[in-house]
Amino acid sequence: MTGTPETERYTPGHDASAIDFMAARTAATHARFFLPHLASGMTLLDLGCGPGTITTDLAAAVAPGHVLGLDRQAAQLLSARALARGKGLTNIEFQEGSCYDIPLDNRSVDRVFSHALMEHLAHPARALAEIRRVLRPGGRVGLCSPDWGGFLLSPPSDDAISAYTRLQQANGGDPFVGRKLGQYLLDAGFEQCHLNAHYERYADPSRIADYLAVQLDAAGQTAQARRLRDWATRPSAMFAQAWVTATATRPHH
Repeated sequence: MTGTPETERYTPGHDASAIDFMAARTAATHARFFLPHLASGMTLLDLGCGPGTITTDLAAAVAPGHVLGLDRQAAQLLSARALARGKGLTNIEFQEGSCYDIPLDNRSVDRVFSHALMEHLAHPARALAEIRRVLRPGGRVGLCSPDWGGFLLSPPSDDAISAYTRLQQANGGDPFVGRKLGQYLLDAGFEQCHLNAHYERYADPSRIADYLAVQLDAAGQTAQARRLRDWATRPSAMFAQAWVTATATRPHH
């Protein structure tokens, strides 16, 4: 992710389990809504690129256009660079940096993409102002964030989910930002805003349960973490998470 360390903390953390969890994401699974807005030769910024598994797919979609992956965590970028090298991509680079101070000139990129970042930001409006600054007139942004008001858990595990929700809020994030993306974009001066929503069902409930439980453990909430892990072992366990996607255009004026 990218952000300001003084005001927010990335709740999932950056240990190996968190990175492995995020590395399963691809453009086909987590950026499909934005792929129709891409074309060969475009320049693109992936904000909060993490281990780069989505970024490298986006780079292939816009090649030979240049792609910049930006993230605050150097460890994530090491994995991203190795992945890009392994795929033989020469139109991509990764930099350490903040979404509040993007290292790009005004009006310098055609597209900006960001997945699972906005929910961790204490100041999403500031980040969107920066996105608008670096986009060319007519350029398009694509955002995707979850909304924790739309979980489908079977059987219910409300206490553990509420505990994680409070943890993310205490870290400066907003677990309910998904439903707010459209208004944030309009307030930032974007237009032609289009919103959509979908559910992601985790085929292995224990994978998402452990991903959340690790952070509950780190926060000293071991009882809730244990309850979440136990929940995932039940034969009827199902974990489906609501995601909101948003695309919008920077006006020409």
